[in-house]
Amino acid sequence: MTFDRPGHRAGIQGDGGVRTGPRPDQPRRARVEVEFEEQTMLGALFGQFDTNLVQIENRLGVFISARGNKVLIEGPEDAVARARDVLKGLYQRLNTGHEIDSGALESLIAMSAEPTLEGIITGTPGNAPPIMIRTRRKTIVPRSATQISYMQALVQNDVIFALGPAGTGKTYLAVAQAVAQLMTGSVQRLILSRPAVEAGERLGFLPGDMKEKVDPYLRPLYDALYDCMPPEQVERRIASGEIEIAPIAFMRGRTLADAFVILDEAQNTTPAQMKMFLTRFGQNSRMVVCGDPKQVDLPGGVAASGLADAVGRLEGVDGIGVVHFSRADVVRHPIVGRIVEAYEGNEA
Repeated sequence: MTFDRPGHRAGIQGDGGVRTGPRPDQPRRARVEVEFEEQTMLGALFGQFDTNLVQIENRLGVFISARGNKVLIEGPEDAVARARDVLKGLYQRLNTGHEIDSGALESLIAMSAEPTLEGIITGTPGNAPPIMIRTRRKTIVPRSATQISYMQALVQNDVIFALGPAGTGKTYLAVAQAVAQLMTGSVQRLILSRPAVEAGERLGFLPGDMKEKVDPYLRPLYDALYDCMPPEQVERRIASGEIEIAPIAFMRGRTLADAFVILDEAQNTTPAQMKMFLTRFGQNSRMVVCGDPKQVDLPGGVAASGLADAVGRLEGVDGIGVVHFSRADVVRHPIVGRIVEAYEGNEA
């Protein structure tokens, strides 16, 4: 059987170059054939004009050709195995009713480098249950190895610190887990908070009443909520008090029991604010503290960030989990990861 793909650009390598023939130092090569049951799903699997296949070829340095419901992958042995797992993972997503976007594809390619994740990628995790968060609107699966550790930490610890750059899913996954627990009755309230200190602005100098002053700072939390729960239900639960979104200053003097509590942008707290927040912890509650230690917007004169101070004191304490994300875990558009890398390189 011959394999072809109309319009395919032959000779693609991982670095975008053209094949020049084998060299003695090249890794062992392999050819693997993958057969898919539902041929009707292959259009979505391959992408418009085979863009998904081309992206896999460019990223992994393999050659992919197709005929009917069969795909032939050729290239270095390790890369062929990774490409096979990525294609199986994409097919599994389609088979379970999920769409494929560039972020999902990039995440599967990144995760394919982790041998322990093969079961997660292909959707056949053996005897272990799949790692996922189910909400009313969607089922969320991890998109990086660190996200897997984070999703496990969210159910194994009472207090979880998530540190790392924007776009790694720190806040989004915490909100999704909070919504899932609220839906199942595991907690009675969902409390989302942020410091109202960013870019040097002070609330007292901003126009409007208190709600109008703080809402712009809390908008990312609303966005994550609306993505996991129908908007009308979000509004209804806010009105009933089941969901509360407020600046950290509003936590003072309270005990937060039977609640899933999330503090976002925690790098902009002072040590005193962080201590106040953490000591609000009540019975049958869970706290998640998210932030990027490299993006501190505290005004001059503040000696240290409350996030760095708390992690330094509490990492390793029983019941407290700390998950460190890096730019490799960025799951937004691939350009975001390159932007983060460029900025971190300049700051080094």
